[in-house]
Amino acid sequence: MIQKLTPEHVAECRKIIREGSKSFYFASLLLPSHIRMSATALYAFCRVSDDIADAPGSDMDAVNRLRDRLECAYQGKPYNHAADHAFAEVVAQYEIPKLVPLSMIEGFEWDVTHKTYENLSDVIDYSARVAGTVGIMMSMLMGRRERATLARACDLGLAMQLINIARDVGEDARNGRVYLPADWLKEAGVDREALLENPEFTPQLGSVVERLLNKADEIYIRSLTGIADLPAKCRPGIRAAALVYNEIGHRVRANGFNSIDNRAYTTRARKLALMLKVPGKPFDIISCDQSEPLPEVAYLVDAAQKDHDLPSGDAEWVVDLFTRMKEQDNMFLADAKSQRSRQNIIS
Repeated sequence: MIQKLTPEHVAECRKIIREGSKSFYFASLLLPSHIRMSATALYAFCRVSDDIADAPGSDMDAVNRLRDRLECAYQGKPYNHAADHAFAEVVAQYEIPKLVPLSMIEGFEWDVTHKTYENLSDVIDYSARVAGTVGIMMSMLMGRRERATLARACDLGLAMQLINIARDVGEDARNGRVYLPADWLKEAGVDREALLENPEFTPQLGSVVERLLNKADEIYIRSLTGIADLPAKCRPGIRAAALVYNEIGHRVRANGFNSIDNRAYTTRARKLALMLKVPGKPFDIISCDQSEPLPEVAYLVDAAQKDHDLPSGDAEWVVDLFTRMKEQDNMFLADAKSQRSRQNIIS
């Protein structure tokens, strides 16, 4: 039997995201309470996992421990941590395929091994794992497994991650990581190794950051159409999250694409102002873009969509089953009515 999230677990998870995922924390306030609790559990586990992978000295042992924590959560025997307990309950309740969070951990593995991203497709591959996975799981929490909706949820995760990469160029380089496409850097005349050894801003580097933000904008615009397919009460929260993250991109642009000397951020007051701008029914006349998911995220959409659409033969069987059930219910009601009539006559 699925256990409900305990108040203690939720309180601890809320503390984790309030300190480590401020943008999501603010946006989550606009979600319906039951979705907010599940999403909080989901984000808390992701946050804890990300922090472990990003800790100084993290190596493959840390990644393997994350995989073990995930396996234990799926076996219903989570580690003794509030995020693990809450996450185990959520993945069981919403039947989230293990492949999805397992892919997220693969992205963390790429972090600790300092993988090189040769081109944009490689960067999107990484973003699919560390952010597209979260979009997929959030869509599932809201009861949406339609292919186009899942694809747009992935798009939003991708756009957010590309914005993160554009914002954190300096911080990442100082930690021995470069997520910008290597071929773009080469085209702009930026030496990747020199960037790692001595992170300095140049107009050439700024042009690569600008190019990545432009790609993020393209994916972001498409992702917004997916909000139309979400339950009406969930739309304000997701739109708020999208607006807050997009604002970070605006800040990077305002800083002249200099992510070495400045780290763009959105103030608490600005977050609240953006949330106040979210209308109650923003997408009533917009339909979801039906484009296929990007090739790098298609496997995640396939995993989440599995068993959502029954094959035609199975669908016909289900229709027949419901027809027979309805006939039996009608027979039961008729029989019950007949018995009541006989009892009235006898009395």
